[in-house]
Amino acid sequence: MEVGGGVRQAFVDGKKASSLEEYFGGVAVVAFTPDDLEVVKGGPEARRTFLDRAVFNRFPAFLKESRDYARALKNRNRLLRDGPAAEAAYLDAYDETLARAGARVYVRRRALMAELAPRAQATFASIGRTVDPAAYGYHPAHLAQEFAEVDEVRLADALLEALAGRRRRDLERGFTSVGPHVDDVAVTLGGRSARAYASQGQQRALVLGWKIAEIENLHAALGFLPLLLLDDVSSELDPERNAYLMGYLAASGAQVFLTTTDASLVRAAAAHDTLWMDVHAGQVAPRLLETGTSEVVRAPGPGEAPAPVGGVGHLVRGHVAEGGEAELRPEDPVSHGEEERAEHRPPGDAHEEAHPRAEQEHHPHREGHLAPAPELAEGHPHGDEGDGQEEPRQPER
Repeated sequence: MEVGGGVRQAFVDGKKASSLEEYFGGVAVVAFTPDDLEVVKGGPEARRTFLDRAVFNRFPAFLKESRDYARALKNRNRLLRDGPAAEAAYLDAYDETLARAGARVYVRRRALMAELAPRAQATFASIGRTVDPAAYGYHPAHLAQEFAEVDEVRLADALLEALAGRRRRDLERGFTSVGPHVDDVAVTLGGRSARAYASQGQQRALVLGWKIAEIENLHAALGFLPLLLLDDVSSELDPERNAYLMGYLAASGAQVFLTTTDASLVRAAAAHDTLWMDVHAGQVAPRLLETGTSEVVRAPGPGEAPAPVGGVGHLVRGHVAEGGEAELRPEDPVSHGEEERAEHRPPGDAHEEAHPRAEQEHHPHREGHLAPAPELAEGHPHGDEGDGQEEPRQPER
């Protein structure tokens, strides 16, 4: 990705990508931040964003599809603000466009939830410390029929009918009150709302279960592991769940960028060869053991005892060469014939590097819509919890 002169250009293997879908289609990134842990107790907008990012990772075409819906929503809302003076013929046309685009969003969300929910529920059962089963669900608020049994054409018809039924109300209020942009993701524990009844630890375990399920689902569907970005998540998890997460990372084989203030967690999460970078006063440098060496951490091999969280860990000595490559010394070979290497990983806020936040505008009447990749898509879900009074935020590209 190159940024300059007010223009952002995407490249794949040195060639300019023809579309953002092409650029993102070759890489899947699962980010996990402290804000994610607040999703269960937050409002519907946070859960829609959480869901749509997972949908986008699984189905890159969702970027265009969600933008199509956002554009249709914006056009309809603009016309609704004319109030009774709005021409019915124009509204009819916008309703049809919005219904077709909305049905496509429903289909994508449904497909993702069908794959993800069972995995997330199974993971939560391992870390939830409760006999109450977790459940993750999504169902369009206006749809009376069984969601799983409705095809895309009937979904569009149902949304079109709902738009017609609410037109008078929408004209009075000046915004669209039904559609994917006002739906919610249901997270329950023992059949009750996790937002209302789950403890803080259980709420965070529900999110952790979702994230691990997303990683495993992408691996199964795409045939490769996503890039994992974890930004100080450890500070918000208790020791037991931290140990679970770090152990999972160590065993996953994925490339992980992890920021934390707890050095013991780096040792616990180390898989193969890990380059450890310290940040002090805004300066980033390899952790030095002695002049010309850096601390490189690897996971234990077969037959070796795993290092406990907070323990010393398995360390190998490495030299950081000019240009940032970390080279392991021959006297400390990687066990079991693995290639003697350690990758230098970019310092800084990994989450922001991969997904730069865009400037956003705020308007008095808010039109909510979708954002599988909020910094790139035209619609970022950010509505109120109630009636869908949401306004699209237009990110820069």
